[in-house]
Amino acid sequence: MQNAALRLKTLAEQLMGAALPVRIRAWDGSEAGPPGAPALVVRNRRALRHLLWKPGELGLARAWVAGDLDVDGDLYEVLDRMAEFIWERGEDARSVRQSLRDPRVRAAVRSLVALSAPFLPPSPPPEEMRGHGRLHLHTKGSDRQAISHHYDVGNDFYELVLGPSMVYSCAYWESPESTLEDAQRDKLELVSRKLALRPGMRLLDVGCGWGSMAIHAAREHGVSVVGVTLSQEQATYARKRIAEEGLTDRIEIRVQDYRDVRDGPYDAISSIGMAEHVGSTRYLEYAHDLHALLKPGGRLLNHQIARRPQADESAYTVDEFIDAYVFPDGELAPVGVTVDLLERAGFEVRDLESIREHYALTLRRWVASLEANWTEGQRLTSPGRARVWRLYMAASALAFERNRIGVNQVLAVKTPESGTSGMPLRAREWNVSPSGD
Repeated sequence: MQNAALRLKTLAEQLMGAALPVRIRAWDGSEAGPPGAPALVVRNRRALRHLLWKPGELGLARAWVAGDLDVDGDLYEVLDRMAEFIWERGEDARSVRQSLRDPRVRAAVRSLVALSAPFLPPSPPPEEMRGHGRLHLHTKGSDRQAISHHYDVGNDFYELVLGPSMVYSCAYWESPESTLEDAQRDKLELVSRKLALRPGMRLLDVGCGWGSMAIHAAREHGVSVVGVTLSQEQATYARKRIAEEGLTDRIEIRVQDYRDVRDGPYDAISSIGMAEHVGSTRYLEYAHDLHALLKPGGRLLNHQIARRPQADESAYTVDEFIDAYVFPDGELAPVGVTVDLLERAGFEVRDLESIREHYALTLRRWVASLEANWTEGQRLTSPGRARVWRLYMAASALAFERNRIGVNQVLAVKTPESGTSGMPLRAREWNVSPSGD
């Protein structure tokens, strides 16, 4: 098998109708593509079988997670170049179906089949979520399974990636030179100020993760907190942290579905990076449930990733790689849809802050932490899982930078019939530090 790289490059360009923007290095030692460009490394022929048996993003993902496909060079640059090559050329891109009408392309595909021999379907990597791609019904059982798949992969692994703050959501950056710890602390403080937390209040933290928001709210603002998560590993870790902080009298961590919380009313609710798991079929129910759990005048801070709206919203599909390997059953909605559903549930939306660029900075720090501790990261989870996290975090950073997705903090109030919201007359007073600096 000589010059497999040139044959692969030729096929890719015939299928897409454009010059390949990266080099290809194949298992036989051959290379083809623009000189000096970063390289896609096809380590063995099994990578081709993944693509032939599952064409598209899922086949590429399986080859990557299995270690059959790799990158030599800057991962961000490769992802950026390939995104433009495959997904972003609009009408200039030739569809695969059109390409396959070309006898030359059909001949190239036959050549690819010959290259991939033996032509047997490879097993998906063990990190792939079984049953992904099903209807996203978001039952309590399916949500518990999906959360476990993503979060119960080892607290030590998350410590390595996230750092001591153990906050797995967008930080809030004063500048790109700030430390990740400072930026995460500032995000927790921003949420606390938007909720107007003060001693004696009762806070519900929905999707409490490893307890960081609960600890910050209790320690810095004197509130009592109930945190709920579906992850047993998160709950165990959070309870240990809370005990070490001496806050067990103020914080209760439950392994509980938000739909089963019945001990309201609460003065405030924080939902940080959790609503992406709720799903479109359940979102209005989620909004109604949180509205019912708040006292009149209580505030909700909903921190949530959003996608760009589509011309035909019925055509929206969940990303195959994310659904299979990262957030099974996760769904994104345009921010306007989120605001509409919150208002339909009875909330008055009082503030919306987009912090899209902040998430790109956060993700790049997480990727850097993982790459700097790559061998240890693989040991703490699995080589395939570490590859999943590196790819999805790097690709997500680029998606935020390019405005393909965003993240927003929506502040909503359960305004009583009197119309007294309890909000300050001047907007954004929470951005002023307590000292007035």
